[in-house]
Amino acid sequence: MNFSEKPLSQTVTQLCLNKGITEIVISPGSRNAPLIIGFTENPNFNCFSIVDERAAAFFALGMAQQSKKPVALVCSSGSALLNYFPAVAEAFYSDIPLVVLSADRPPHLLEIGDGQTIQQEEVYGKHILYNANCKAEAEAQIHNETSINTALNTAIELQGPVHINLPFHEPLYKTVNEPAVIPQNVPARLPSEEIPENINEIKEQWSTSKKIMVLVGVLAPNSIEEKYINALAEDERILILTETTSNLHHSKFVSAIDQLITSLTESEFEALQPDILLTFGGMVVSKRIKKFLRSYPPQKHWHIDVKKAYDTYFSLSQHIQTSPNTFFENILPSPQTNSTYEETWLAVRDKKVERYKDFITKVQYSDFKAYCKLFNYIPENTQLQIANSAAIRYAQLFELPSSVAVFCNRGTSGIDGSISTAVGAAYASKVPTVMLTGDLSFFYDSNALWNNYIPNTFKIILINNSGGGIFRILPGAKETTYFNQFFETQHQRTAKQFCAMYNIDYACVTSDEVLDTALNSFFSKAKTPALLEIITPPEVNDQVLLDYFKAIK
Repeated sequence: MNFSEKPLSQTVTQLCLNKGITEIVISPGSRNAPLIIGFTENPNFNCFSIVDERAAAFFALGMAQQSKKPVALVCSSGSALLNYFPAVAEAFYSDIPLVVLSADRPPHLLEIGDGQTIQQEEVYGKHILYNANCKAEAEAQIHNETSINTALNTAIELQGPVHINLPFHEPLYKTVNEPAVIPQNVPARLPSEEIPENINEIKEQWSTSKKIMVLVGVLAPNSIEEKYINALAEDERILILTETTSNLHHSKFVSAIDQLITSLTESEFEALQPDILLTFGGMVVSKRIKKFLRSYPPQKHWHIDVKKAYDTYFSLSQHIQTSPNTFFENILPSPQTNSTYEETWLAVRDKKVERYKDFITKVQYSDFKAYCKLFNYIPENTQLQIANSAAIRYAQLFELPSSVAVFCNRGTSGIDGSISTAVGAAYASKVPTVMLTGDLSFFYDSNALWNNYIPNTFKIILINNSGGGIFRILPGAKETTYFNQFFETQHQRTAKQFCAMYNIDYACVTSDEVLDTALNSFFSKAKTPALLEIITPPEVNDQVLLDYFKAIK
């Protein structure tokens, strides 16, 4: 086995291996040659070569999303590491561990007009958990070991992105048979969960409240123990609101929040207003629930999270720094207090569901109809990755089997990198994966298909409404000058040629008459990457959605 002759490369690779960081996504280059040699020459690392740095970073993000273990990214100097930035920001807000290893030129070659150089140290600003600024000189070994240990441990312990900047002198390609350094590994220590000091006060307030709303954001599947799910569902004082990305299921949970609260009267909003709002999980998709809780704030808002608590509803009263399971272990069971809160709002939900069922029997071919039908065909025990913008918002309106695990990059809610994330997640999980996306998100990240690691069970459903259709439903957007060009960005492109270029099976639907047949065929195809493009009429999509919300009043 060969090693790069650079002690800095030897230090990084050995410490990664010591800490179990073995998935390495490499963006080819020259300045990062010592790192490439160090990782690829060692059979204990699984190395991936992805040219487009933005796609590479989101691929790594998808892998780390599934494993919850750090995945390392290796790039050359200059603008290469800037292309990692969107994925770094997503990892920062979604608590996903990434390790960015950027090669750099030594200090005397910076800011003198040399090629492929920028100011790389701390380039990610506030969107990173730790910056390790290493030094090229051999006498800096202790400094480098300390910095790299701290960075890698931070990614493991705090579940987020870190940046290690690594300057290398030329020559870059020399190898040795034995490492020159054996760095000391400082083991990571996972933080212990702490019970709030005022847990008795919390339990007393919880026990005496008659209107408790539990709102769950992005959550990994199987995060909450079943006994706590059932205990919450059976408490008549508690109304549980979930989203598609919450991955929580129970017949007494409200899974379509916008369906429930749209068109409520002022008196109904006042009746819905909770005494206690308990939140956990990541970002919430629904704008309507945010507006409601900001307009009708709870008396108390508690957020459960080991790391952070956002004051999303402008009423945060306590950050409970533990896991939901630990919290519920200490708060449940609670004495039963007579309340009609859950019963009242589940009855409202059920009435709206009946109106929805009537509406879908009459709705014309549109985005709404396409999403409604395709969710009926998603196979059980599938991983569903959903792009941002219209796709994730439509997903909140329909039911999915409880065995379908749902993921979406909601940390920054960007359309960039969604396909790449899904490919990385599919590769890491080994679970059949369906990527649901709109056209702009798909074309924006089309380099995701320039990837040698797409599993045979990976499938894409592309809803193509010829532009950014979501802008049509935003108040005032259609009345702006040049709406079609600068907001909706109309186009006539399809994915057919992309699929031909990357050897992906392609099918297309343009009408309701063949949609069911196409979906059935699509999910029963042989194990080969496939894409089904559903082309919908943009001129009716917004009106159909507005009609839906009118119909369920």
